[in-house]
Order: sequence, then structure tokens, then C-alpha cells
Amino acid sequence: MTQSKEERVHDVFEKIYNKYDKMNGIISFQRHIAWRKQTMRIMNVQKGMKALDVCCGTGEWTIALADAVGKDGKVFGLDFSKNMLSIGEEKVQKQQLTQVSLIHGNAMELPFEDNLFDVVTIGFGLRNVPDYYQVLKEMTRVVKPGGIVVCLETSQPTTFGIKHVYKAYFKFIMPIFGKLFAKSFKEYSWLQESASTFPGMKELAKLFEKAGLENIQIKPFTFGVAAMHLGKKPKN
Repeated sequence: MTQSKEERVHDVFEKIYNKYDKMNGIISFQRHIAWRKQTMRIMNVQKGMKALDVCCGTGEWTIALADAVGKDGKVFGLDFSKNMLSIGEEKVQKQQLTQVSLIHGNAMELPFEDNLFDVVTIGFGLRNVPDYYQVLKEMTRVVKPGGIVVCLETSQPTTFGIKHVYKAYFKFIMPIFGKLFAKSFKEYSWLQESASTFPGMKELAKLFEKAGLENIQIKPFTFGVAAMHLGKKPKN
């Protein structure tokens, strides 16, 4: 029986959860940490804000947001993999982040009312959802007018040479890393597939606009192998 994308992705993350953080570092050569820090600087999150991290996984960006909003703020992390969330819960409890709540839920149908958050993020998760536009529309719905929606994700380099190296790396090398370091060749083959079919920067910017966001900012990282997209919800 053929699995849906949602079922397949869920199976992947339920299996690789305990190696996910380690593999992220190996696959990105630790660059994902710098990408997130640069994105956070651009976002300029303030103390006391309310934030939502969609497809939060093991909670790395959720925790960064918690540090930014402080004890007077509030951060929700949402993911559909209970195993990934269990790793996040361990981190949150260890750091005693009382302003963080992790929730099991679906990015396609966020369990929050309209206009609730100052900031809504998704980091390396949008490529894994069944419908990119639906998730961006949901993120836009729950952010306040004047608030921001931010996506940090792998992208499609366009520079000759870089583009070919990137594709070869994702197609051939990354699954081998998965086999060597996480004993999960099949799961990491899926991750390269999801990255290779993800929209380029301009196409994703158009989806942001279609979802109702404006003043779209794009920030490419490391020759365009990843990118930040930031959009603002209109005030009226």
C-alpha cells in the first residue's frame, strides 16, 4: 500500500528522533546553528512576546525563541511526532523553561485561535508537510496583524557549479551519512527527496504573498543552500 506524504514523513521522524540533532549538525556541517542565529537577529524578537514554532521537532528553535521572549513571554512548540517532542520536553525541563509549552498537533490545522501570536516560525519543516500553502495560510491566520511569519529552510541554489554540487550532495552523500551515523539510509533518502522538490526562493516568496503576507524579506545562506523568508501580516 502506498503511503501518503504525511504518513511517510511521520514514520521517518518517529524513527530518527534520537539521532536527529546529531544528524542535523553533520548534514549541515553545523551551519544550521549560524543560519538560525542570523535569522533571529533579523526577526528582532522582543521580551514578553508570544511566539509559536511550527514543526518544532526537538525544540531547538523553540528554545531560542524562549530565550528571546524571556520569562514574561510565552512560546508554543508544535509537532506531529511524539518521539521528536519527547526530546524537546527533556531539553525544556532541563533548562527549566516555564514559558514553553510543547504540543502534539498538525501544522495543516493549527489548534489556535486567529491573531494570537507576535511571531510564528517554521524551521526545516515546511518541506515535509503535504501542502506548503495550507501551512503558510494557517501560520498567517494565527499571527497578529503586524506580526511576522518566518521560514528557515533548505533552498535551491541557482549558481552554476554550486547547484550541481548541492544536488549531488543531497542525492548521494546525505543518505550515506544517514546510514553511517544514524543507521537510517531509507529515512535520509526521503529527506533529500523532500529537499530536492522544495520550491526555490522566489517561488516560496510568492506562496508567502498568496497566504496573505507582505513586505517579504529573503535572506539566502551559504551560497543559497538555505534561506530565510520573513513576511508581515497586514495591520488592516
